[in-house]
Amino acid sequence: MSYFDIINKMKKKQFSPTYLFYGTESYLIQELKQQLVTYGLSEQDRDTNISSYDLEETSIQDVIADVETFPFFGERKLIFAYNPSFLKAKPDKTAIEHDVKALQSYLIQPVDFSILIFIAPYEKLDERKKLTKLLKKEAESVACEPIKEWDINKWIAQMAKELHVTVAEDAFELFAQGIGTDLLMLHKELEKLALYVGENNVITKEVAESLLSHSGNTSGLKLVDAVINKDLNHAIRIFKDLEKANEDAIPLIALLASQFRTILHVKLLKQKGYGQNQMVQQLKVHPFVVKMSIKREKNFTFQELQKMLDIFADTDAKIKQGKVDKGLAFELLLYNLIHSRQQEKTRA
Repeated sequence: MSYFDIINKMKKKQFSPTYLFYGTESYLIQELKQQLVTYGLSEQDRDTNISSYDLEETSIQDVIADVETFPFFGERKLIFAYNPSFLKAKPDKTAIEHDVKALQSYLIQPVDFSILIFIAPYEKLDERKKLTKLLKKEAESVACEPIKEWDINKWIAQMAKELHVTVAEDAFELFAQGIGTDLLMLHKELEKLALYVGENNVITKEVAESLLSHSGNTSGLKLVDAVINKDLNHAIRIFKDLEKANEDAIPLIALLASQFRTILHVKLLKQKGYGQNQMVQQLKVHPFVVKMSIKREKNFTFQELQKMLDIFADTDAKIKQGKVDKGLAFELLLYNLIHSRQQEKTRA
């Protein structure tokens, strides 16, 4: 079942006796846990009717014994069982012996006063195991996997709705560029901007541009745009912000170079008649990166892009050879990138 389907059922107080949340996207797991606590227990029961066990330290039979014990007052209790490595193809080594037959019996005949939640932060489960198949059949399971680039707008809209704000259409791209698929960071940034604009208001592009946290990736993309626009002053301001955030010049050079290298590759593939999906497969990068590069390649000639890549290589070599200060080298890099474009434009 999907994440959103499970959340909607919880809000309607439709609960399963057993859940399995598995995958490496910690934000989704934390949100599912929080929703269970919020809608599954009354406020006064949350101190007494929640138990947590690490299955690397506690046997599953001891957990089930707790599950089958009536709650201390209240209607129900929640039992979180973390790290069920017996669901993996190669279980982690532990001194604990798990009676999986006891768990199999429980899954078939669960009690109605407890909710047992397995938290499996693993990339994969062993789908061949009888226990895994039974758990997925009897429990409500959610694959908490990193989201895809093409789903990012849906998540932005959903989070904004929960925060009682709206994101302007032209601001979506800024979130996608700067934060990508990191849901935890995305939620934190949206919370910050929602607090700034106030409930039932709109997060505009201008607000997003001024308040989104700077990171190497975010500002790297902004630097690309500054070079495209031949705006040296703006490019240097961005770099100064990055310096204050202790971003190193060498990784920034590599980031910028990779952006322009992708633009060049997209331009070459476009000339050969490749479509966007074919480019994604050929370059093995996220669809969003290709989409942005298709927009940007129109601003450059092949000669400009090749010359810019030469500038990157030359700057990187000078820094690593100790011939020039990194900060000064990066500012000169920005100047040379923009100046080389202006020269090409003059010659044309």
